[in-house]
Amino acid sequence: MRIPTAIKLHKASKTLELEYGASERHVLPAEFLRVHSPSAEVQGHGNPVLQTGKLNVALDKVEPAGQYALKLTFSDGHDSGLYSWEYLDHLAQNQQALWSDYLQALEKAGKSRDPDESVVRLML
Repeated sequence: MRIPTAIKLHKASKTLELEYGASERHVLPAEFLRVHSPSAEVQGHGNPVLQTGKLNVALDKVEPAGQYALKLTFSDGHDSGLYSWEYLDHLAQNQQALWSDYLQALEKAGKSRDPDESVVRLML
């Protein structure tokens, strides 16, 4: 299990930076972390629930959860997922593929990252 040597919350850019030693750094956007939350609400007990309208979500708070995880609090109120070191490393290592899969799932479902577009589509 890899544990970050440094964790930085960048509120202005809405990102979480994870450093693994001097030579490895990953910047994870809040939206990416939110739509891939390990919570039951998102993971759906084995049947993931597609998260939509999270384009503008930000990270409000990052707290340690024991010695094994981080608890992230998002601007939309979501705070129930514990991001284990192992899961954060998985997200960091597979960010590009996971994001591509997410965008394809949104398109297939006819949904949007933009919360305003989701409301407009519901009203039509």
